[in-house]
Amino acid sequence: MEKIIYLLVSLLFVNMAFAGVHPSKPWIEINYPQDQDKSWWNDAWWQQGQLPTPKNYQVTTEEITYNDDGVTVEGYVFKPIKPGKYPAVLFQHGRRGLDDLVLPRVKRLAARGFIVLAPDMYGTYMQSPMPIQHNEIYDKHVAKGIDVLLQRTDISSDKACVVSHTRGGYMTLKALVTHNRQINKVVCYVSYYPHWQDPNAPEVEQVYQYASQLNQLKVPTLVFIGEHEQYQRMRPIFLGIDILKNNGVPAELIVYPGVGRGFDFRMQSRTFADDLATKDANQRTADFINKHLR
Repeated sequence: MEKIIYLLVSLLFVNMAFAGVHPSKPWIEINYPQDQDKSWWNDAWWQQGQLPTPKNYQVTTEEITYNDDGVTVEGYVFKPIKPGKYPAVLFQHGRRGLDDLVLPRVKRLAARGFIVLAPDMYGTYMQSPMPIQHNEIYDKHVAKGIDVLLQRTDISSDKACVVSHTRGGYMTLKALVTHNRQINKVVCYVSYYPHWQDPNAPEVEQVYQYASQLNQLKVPTLVFIGEHEQYQRMRPIFLGIDILKNNGVPAELIVYPGVGRGFDFRMQSRTFADDLATKDANQRTADFINKHLR
């Protein structure tokens, strides 16, 4: 029996060779955007063995409020404990809200040397997390949060960058485009697996279209997703990135192999790939912000 199996396997490999198929190659080849121009390449590492060293800061957290047309918006400010001025960043949560898993994720951003304002939309309205419907007033509160952030005396930049994930990607997009905070006040946009469509739009638009505001986004953009993201989220992201590039906007998409949505904060079923993706995205975000706010 073993001889028969061995002969069958041998014949299979011979037939594959005659057919031009090499068994050492994968059955399916996946092409990631970052591999097209090898944006991950680092000569200092490859030639000299030098690893990049990120800046690390101890971070303090403060609960704050700000007023927007009579509404007291709640939020947090994360900043390095070390005295000094630091670049301004607004982080906008998504459908999950600012819970015990997401707040440390914001701290990990501030630990790179930023002052980060994180508005809490659900806390402001005493709304439960994970809502289905989106309230457009949130987009306006995000825009006001940018104004409040830039009024601080402990920031080193006269403009800000926005960072978000999931539905926060839509809120910050609306703040920049609909509420006119881009260019003059915000010079870069970063989002992790953003919901690039109106959450209240019909299902067919959720799957096949991106938010129309992307046509007017003008600031450099960096987006991260995992290869296991759901199709209805990935399609608008890929289309949106192409639109930005066609409009002459510097836009980059990083697709991390082996991970899905929530790789930057989730704990349940966390994998080594999630952690590698989180650390890489965190450092790329910091480099991107510093490039545009220096």
